[in-house]
Amino acid sequence: MSPPSILVDPLEKISAQHRAPVALSYELFPPRTPAAVDGLWTTIRELESTNPDYVSVTYGASGSNRDTAVELLHNLLSQTTLRPLAHLTCIGNTADELAGIITELLDAGVRGILALRGDHPNDGTEEHPAGALNFAQDLVELIRRVEQRRSAMLAAGKVAIGVAAYPTTHPESPSQQHDIEVLLAKQRSGADFAITQVFFHPEQYAELVLKARRAGVSIPIIPGVMPFTSLRRLQRLAELTGVQPDERLLAALASAGDDAERRRIGVSATTELAKAVLDVGAPGIHLYTFNQHQAALEVLDRLDLVRPSAPTSKKRQLGAKTTLDSHSNLGSSH
Repeated sequence: MSPPSILVDPLEKISAQHRAPVALSYELFPPRTPAAVDGLWTTIRELESTNPDYVSVTYGASGSNRDTAVELLHNLLSQTTLRPLAHLTCIGNTADELAGIITELLDAGVRGILALRGDHPNDGTEEHPAGALNFAQDLVELIRRVEQRRSAMLAAGKVAIGVAAYPTTHPESPSQQHDIEVLLAKQRSGADFAITQVFFHPEQYAELVLKARRAGVSIPIIPGVMPFTSLRRLQRLAELTGVQPDERLLAALASAGDDAERRRIGVSATTELAKAVLDVGAPGIHLYTFNQHQAALEVLDRLDLVRPSAPTSKKRQLGAKTTLDSHSNLGSSH
């Protein structure tokens, strides 16, 4: 039996037709080799046809892929209709360096930043140089200070700031309660929404949101969902994060006869998880694509989300009615 809805909606009595549709977003990472560029742009065009609310662009530890990340952000803004959410990590960077990067992003037209602590560098780089920011909360506050100084240029607009949330305890955290306290602190510093790390059981997401709401967290907590189509990726994820995949899923993927069967198994498991968290009130779905669109689009096909239509001019730019209809069952609602 599904747990009760955990959606906190101060406008609970508003009619269903006036409520916000389910949010849709994807994660991309900058191409690691010149050969990967064409494949990434094929994925970008396919995902663009689904009219997502935004796409996030990852940023390596200590900004190790900063140049390619910024280039991808520029290209998304200038060559697509997509709205990018720029990842930004703070470990190993001073406040002054980060303020310069934030300014560069805002000047390029970025209006959404995912503020992250970042991974510890493994190349011997100094982790805590003088003046470094070491916590995502500090980065959120810095973004707000830079934004405030540029409010006239932004026409008093607001930069949307996202942060990370953890359905399973962060590997460096003493408890889930500590993770929730950190999330609450990031909200108080100016975060607008959170995206979760990968999880495998809907009750992990439900428990996180329930405890967070009780603690005073009111920002949307968007579940981050990874298509479970690669056995090697799931095993690597377990090594890096300590998040244990479902043993039955691992066994099914391991016994699959070919890639097509593995994708079918993985898409089915991913869809089941996404439906379960939407049933308990998740405000959206954030798909970790690993720069591959096929599985993500198959998951969308099965979810049949109610989505706003793209503006007519955007559909024309995409060349897209047939593309929109061919990739999903979202039909005219997408």
